[in-house]
Amino acid sequence: MVRNVMIAVVVLILDQWSKWWIVKDMELSQSIPVIDGFFYITSHRNRGAAFGILQNQQWFFILITCIVLAVIVVYLWKLKNDQKWLSFAFSLVLGGAIGNLIDRIRTGEVVDFLHFQFGTYHFPIFNIADSAIVVGVSILIVITLFFPVQEQMEDV
Repeated sequence: MVRNVMIAVVVLILDQWSKWWIVKDMELSQSIPVIDGFFYITSHRNRGAAFGILQNQQWFFILITCIVLAVIVVYLWKLKNDQKWLSFAFSLVLGGAIGNLIDRIRTGEVVDFLHFQFGTYHFPIFNIADSAIVVGVSILIVITLFFPVQEQMEDV
């Protein structure tokens, strides 16, 4: 369990530090090319969910996130020690969810800044917490689809 907490805390620290840096050093909508025509650091705020859906539904997101966090913590607590990939995936989701929850509670919006462009298509701007959540959920999907079901929980 200690390793899981450490992973979540590292994600949370990286997420909150990067958001602090964006808010401190950049104007809203300012964009800095990292790889011109492909990758930019762009100061953006999102009052909705992924891809900007459900704008201005902060209490809904806070409630749902708290429920999801509780489920993840219980699941991590009961997870067997040999389930390293499963615990890693849930730890990433935990750290990312807490990072975005802090933003929603503190300011009512999430700070986003990773901006990718593919030709004329601009992928929705996101942050480190979003990245951790997507990677964690992707690992969970791979485990669910490609690995046999086994006893993953400790009896309490």
